[in-house]
Amino acid sequence: MLLKLFIKPLVYSNIFYGCCAVALCVETVYQQKIQLSHRGFYLFIFCITILYYSYAYLSQYHYDNTNERANWYFSYRKQIIVLQLFMLLLSMALLTFFLYNHFYRLPTINYSSCFLLALFLLLSILYYVKNARSFPWLALRNYGLVKPFLIAFIWAGTVSILPILYVDFIQNNAHLFTYTTLFLFFKNWLFISVLCILFDIKDYADDYNVQLKTFVVRLGLRKTLFSVVLPLACCSWLLFVALGILAHFTTLRILLNTIPFILLITVCYTMYQRKSILYYLAIIDGLMLVKAFFGIAGIILTK
Repeated sequence: MLLKLFIKPLVYSNIFYGCCAVALCVETVYQQKIQLSHRGFYLFIFCITILYYSYAYLSQYHYDNTNERANWYFSYRKQIIVLQLFMLLLSMALLTFFLYNHFYRLPTINYSSCFLLALFLLLSILYYVKNARSFPWLALRNYGLVKPFLIAFIWAGTVSILPILYVDFIQNNAHLFTYTTLFLFFKNWLFISVLCILFDIKDYADDYNVQLKTFVVRLGLRKTLFSVVLPLACCSWLLFVALGILAHFTTLRILLNTIPFILLITVCYTMYQRKSILYYLAIIDGLMLVKAFFGIAGIILTK
């Protein structure tokens, strides 16, 4: 009963993804030692995350026995449309309010900020391109080996760079491109890439049928886990350790930030058994929330 009434709607509707995005943004703010962003910024990130992830499922007009999540969207289509409209209106209102209050600052925005915003926005759009007849190479998600790194790059940009851009714009600072920013960006990119590759395991049958050469289709499950996933997870952890050494983090902070990586490796060893879609969404992607929690805790407990 709890699964049906609470967990499924929370996860399937992508509200859980929105919470993960906000938590990772807060982690970035704490780790970068900058002022907490206005709550409207976090609410905007929450809204656009839900809008982005729900878009693909709104075209589901019939039942599909192989896709439980798509069937849930079909069953609650009207409610999801209402949620999407609400999130769209709220995000537009927040953006309008932001521009109204800070319009005079727009001429001061630097070229680096404009480039990064344009890059993340463009990649976000191209990720959903499926059939580009004139320019087929634009359908980036059709590149199976690139797809997990692309979506992880968008995530890392959203949660590691956008909070910095926001604070820089509001305070008219030049905080960009410190070594801490770059280390944390690449750490998040690799960590989320691992989660995306693990998530592709769920779609193995569908990807194989449409000849989408993901890692698990090309290499098989065992090689994907031991030749790709574990090395990437170790690289992500080593980046944080290197940052910890350079920035003189305490041992406790490094150990607390190591816990998500231990849990990630533990989850890898459970992938040999077929799991439900809810497992992939709540447990695997939930590691983003766990990572943010221990990242914030590591700072608060070691002050």
